[in-house]
Amino acid sequence: MSESEDSRQTGPRTRGRPRNADADAAILSATRDLLAERGWPDLTIAEVAARAGVAKTTLYRRWPGKADLVVDAMAELFSHLEVLDRGSMLQDALATVGQYVELLQLPETQAALLALSAEADRDASLRAKVIDKVIDPQRHLVYEAWERACARGEVEGETDIDLIFDMICGTLVHRILIKGQPVDQEYLTRFVSVVLAGLAQLRLAGGI
Repeated sequence: MSESEDSRQTGPRTRGRPRNADADAAILSATRDLLAERGWPDLTIAEVAARAGVAKTTLYRRWPGKADLVVDAMAELFSHLEVLDRGSMLQDALATVGQYVELLQLPETQAALLALSAEADRDASLRAKVIDKVIDPQRHLVYEAWERACARGEVEGETDIDLIFDMICGTLVHRILIKGQPVDQEYLTRFVSVVLAGLAQLRLAGGI
C-alpha cells in the first residue's frame, strides 16, 4: 500500500460519531414545529425526537437540554436573514427589516424568544449562547447595510451600529412580543423612515 493510499484510509481521526447534517436539520425543524404547536412549557425532547424520527440519545449527544436545542433552532431560522439590495438605503431597510418582522411574527419565534429571555435571566451561559448564536449575527446585518449605503454614497463615515440595532430590535420585539400588536407595511414604513431620519439628524448635529 502506498503512503497516499494509507493516509486516505487512516486519515485524521475524530472523537465520537460525526454529526449527521440531515438529522440535525430534521431535529431543528421539529423543534420549531412543536414550539408553534405546543409552546415552550409542553415542548419535550422525547416529542422532538419522535417528530424528527431519531432516538432521544441522538438529541442528548448534540444538545444538553431543551434551552440549548431551542437556541440552535432559532439560530438556524434567523440565519436566513440577509441584507436585501433594493437600490437605496430606505428600500434596503424596508425589505431587510420586513424579513425580521416576518420571523418575529411566527408563533415558534415568539414562544422561543420569550422563554429564552426568561431562562437566560437565570443562566448566564445560556444568555451568552443566545447573544452569540442569535443576536450577534443579526447585528452584523446592520454593519453590512451601513457599508452598502456608504459604498453607494448615501452616507459616509462611521456610525453607532449598536444603537441602530437596539432601536430596530428593541422597538419591534416590544411591539410584537410584548404588546402583541402586528407590524403591517404602513407601520414598518413609518418606523424605518423615523429611524433613518433620526440618524440623519444625529449626523448633522455631530452626534454620530
